[in-house]
Amino acid sequence: MPRFYPHIYLHVPFCGRRCSYCDFSIAVRRIVPVDRYVENLLRELRSRGEKFSTNVQSIYFGGGTPSKLGGEGVAAILRGLRAIAGSDGMSAPIPEVTVEANPEDISIDLVRAWRGAGVNRVSLGVQSFDPGVLSWMHRGHSPEMSEAAVRTIREGGIDAISLDLIFAIPDQVGSSRLTSDLDRAVALEPSHLSVYGLTVEPRTPLGRWNARGAVEEAPEDRYAEEFLLAHDRLAAAGYEHYEVSSYARPGHRALHNAAYWSGAPYLGLGPSAHGFDGRVRRWNTEAYTEWTSQVEQGIDPLAGEETIGSDERLAEEVYLGLRTIDGLVIRPEDTTTIGPWIGAGWGRQAGDRLVLTPQGWLRIDALAAALTSVRSRS
Repeated sequence: MPRFYPHIYLHVPFCGRRCSYCDFSIAVRRIVPVDRYVENLLRELRSRGEKFSTNVQSIYFGGGTPSKLGGEGVAAILRGLRAIAGSDGMSAPIPEVTVEANPEDISIDLVRAWRGAGVNRVSLGVQSFDPGVLSWMHRGHSPEMSEAAVRTIREGGIDAISLDLIFAIPDQVGSSRLTSDLDRAVALEPSHLSVYGLTVEPRTPLGRWNARGAVEEAPEDRYAEEFLLAHDRLAAAGYEHYEVSSYARPGHRALHNAAYWSGAPYLGLGPSAHGFDGRVRRWNTEAYTEWTSQVEQGIDPLAGEETIGSDERLAEEVYLGLRTIDGLVIRPEDTTTIGPWIGAGWGRQAGDRLVLTPQGWLRIDALAAALTSVRSRS
């Protein structure tokens, strides 16, 4: 039975190199097989018979590095989605169409091609404005390229720009540059920022460096200090800290990411892509070569699926509710558990909801576990 999705995620695996911290599903390619990838992505969609809502709210090109598809690759996918949807879906303008991009890929012709195809938001992988940190991360751009990319995106007609920044860089890389990174980011006046703490994942160069003792994760106290520094600096600059890692100018929250936090259905296409229909979560084969082979043979590239049970749904509802400033609806049985958090300044009651403060977000796992336990016994 076809399902109807208001949000679409497209995983584009191609990268010029693997960043030191990255454990995503990527395919390092000097020459990107754009045409083959586009056809297989659309072939996967056609074979599954999924349907779109007539009012699709967001399309998100994630990766990997979607900007490696160029202008025509992105445009071809959007044309293909509309053709497959036909008169039953995607009939209205789509409020948010985002492409993740690396600064070194940006050109005026590329941006204009995206805008002409319907892209209205670019998420730019800046990560840092420090040349030494960028080199350590295996990034392929300079600080100046990031600044030039923002100017070019605006010149090309796309004003909704999100910048990614990473904090809690290991001490071995040098002293913290976060204050400078934030200042340079704010000076570019993006509409949105995503600010992430660096984590060590085992299947990465960083994970291997950590395993042999060459690099250690930033200590918890510095992680907390920099998380709160980002909050204070960006709030003072007029950004709303609306989710643990997300900041936006008024009216510029990320629609696509909000779908994940609210439990809305979304369709996932491409290698390693996840999807959710409101009841069942499914995920695709991770490796690009295996996904390609399966799709071209007419095999569903499904790697696994799970039906979300009541216990897991409860845990996700609590955790995701606490992640945003919209907060979690308070139940009578929650009172004893949340009282000390409010008293400590880690949360506040706003009407019938509990909204965590930045200090509370640093402790979100503990409260989510406690509330889930209380609710599961009720």
